[in-house]
Amino acid sequence: MKLRSKRALTVLVATGVVAASAAHAGASEAKTQAVSPADSAKVLRLNLSDEPMSIDPAVADDQHSLTLARALFDGLVRIGPDGKLQLSLADKMDVSADLKTYTFHLREAKWSNGDPVTAHDFEYAWKRVLDPNTESSYAYQLFPILNAEKANSGKEKLDAVGVKAVDAKTLRVILEQPTPYFAELTAFPVFYPVNQKVVAANPAWAEEASTHVGNGPYKLASWNRDDKLTLSKNAGYWDQTAVKLDKLDFSISRGEDQALAKFDAGEVDMAGAPFGELPLNALPILQEKGLLHTKPLAAVYWYKFNTEQAPFTNAKIRKAFAYALNRQAIVDTVLKGNQEPALTAVPVSDKSKQPAYFKDNDQKLAKTLLAEGMKELGLAKLPPIAISLNQSPVHQKVAVEIQRQWKQTLGVEVQLQELEWKVFLENLHNGDYQIGRSGWFADYADPANFLELYKEKDGGLNDTKWENKAYQSLLQQAASQADPAKRQQLLAQAEKLLMDEMPVIPIYFYTNNWVQDKKVKGIVMDDLGYIDFKWASKE
Repeated sequence: MKLRSKRALTVLVATGVVAASAAHAGASEAKTQAVSPADSAKVLRLNLSDEPMSIDPAVADDQHSLTLARALFDGLVRIGPDGKLQLSLADKMDVSADLKTYTFHLREAKWSNGDPVTAHDFEYAWKRVLDPNTESSYAYQLFPILNAEKANSGKEKLDAVGVKAVDAKTLRVILEQPTPYFAELTAFPVFYPVNQKVVAANPAWAEEASTHVGNGPYKLASWNRDDKLTLSKNAGYWDQTAVKLDKLDFSISRGEDQALAKFDAGEVDMAGAPFGELPLNALPILQEKGLLHTKPLAAVYWYKFNTEQAPFTNAKIRKAFAYALNRQAIVDTVLKGNQEPALTAVPVSDKSKQPAYFKDNDQKLAKTLLAEGMKELGLAKLPPIAISLNQSPVHQKVAVEIQRQWKQTLGVEVQLQELEWKVFLENLHNGDYQIGRSGWFADYADPANFLELYKEKDGGLNDTKWENKAYQSLLQQAASQADPAKRQQLLAQAEKLLMDEMPVIPIYFYTNNWVQDKKVKGIVMDDLGYIDFKWASKE
């Protein structure tokens, strides 16, 4: 399973936020936006913190590109305003008794250039994603499909992949094994269709507004690099009556302070996630004033152990370092963004059902385990300990607090190694570290997306080099289990084993934080942190 997507890496690099004065929040509270032509024309004004890499759903893998793809394209299904999966281009979906064959029946729909959207476009798009020459970061999401992984690695022909347009309006998909979350997977942009005729004729079709063709609620009207990008309502969209806005106007400017300043000045209608960050020091003030919007995400911030390097070859010592942390203090005093302390590896949207595999700030047990682990290794004292992190104010502040806690509770001296991003990442992948900061945003809402990261020692992002046969067996059993309840039980057992071995220390679950004008309604943000403007409106 490939897991080296740029979106995953974006979590790692997670640009730090800079201090901001209380003036931001004060200005936000007092902000009164003058009525402008943009308001009367139902235009939503937004800011991107960086240029989108591509608006081709096959290769889009940064947050901005994926958000734009959701506006410009439509898939078989879509996450609705209620947060639940709903049919979109598919008006009917049949699933076989063995849960391995999906048949999607398409509704009448058109591309923005007037061409009909067909099942052949879907087949072409998915096989294009799997073509090794496309170099799609998210190709692995199609791996549940029969022969998809083999085709992507060049071991099988694309014609052998289990996706077939039976006719213009019928798409049949055959899976390797039952995959309970497959329908939800198809909501992700990498599963969107592309216009086969357009793409085959022009490899650069997605690079300019004049040649871009989509099938979503909006179409690309203009794109001035590093300046501005405009989307206009797609009059040919099959569900155009649900689209209330005429335009989405994106300006492009970098820096958390700049984005919030634009919001304060009434130049944009939103600031913060998912297009950037809000200044860290502004969060408590914005929240106090009732301006801060927060959305819990299926994403975890954690520290990885190098389990091949002493003393973290010992599970008791790893758990001692994990149990010694006071996560609530980190969330409350350092982050201040309504994050949740992570007492397990997998986030759960319903926090009342969140399992806890260990206690937060369990100092007594941490000291006991440290002593036992050192005795098992024959150590009178620990060797020098270091935390590796990429340069970022947020990561540095979190690491300083963890450094202080470990010194206070365990009496351990910990050094911080702040490295340039490329060097940091290379060190992690090469095993040249003891403890390294990391994070993971779910690509789909299922525990397997977190747990399979550590299935194989040499897996894509398993820098811990931890491997466990029993753990692998549980994941393999879960992958072939058709009964959803039994599958969840197997995954829970695997998660418990992961927490018993503790190759990673869960620290907190991410949140998206942003501000928006009170006139803005109907924006959908899902548990993965993606935003959808299909149903957005502006009063």
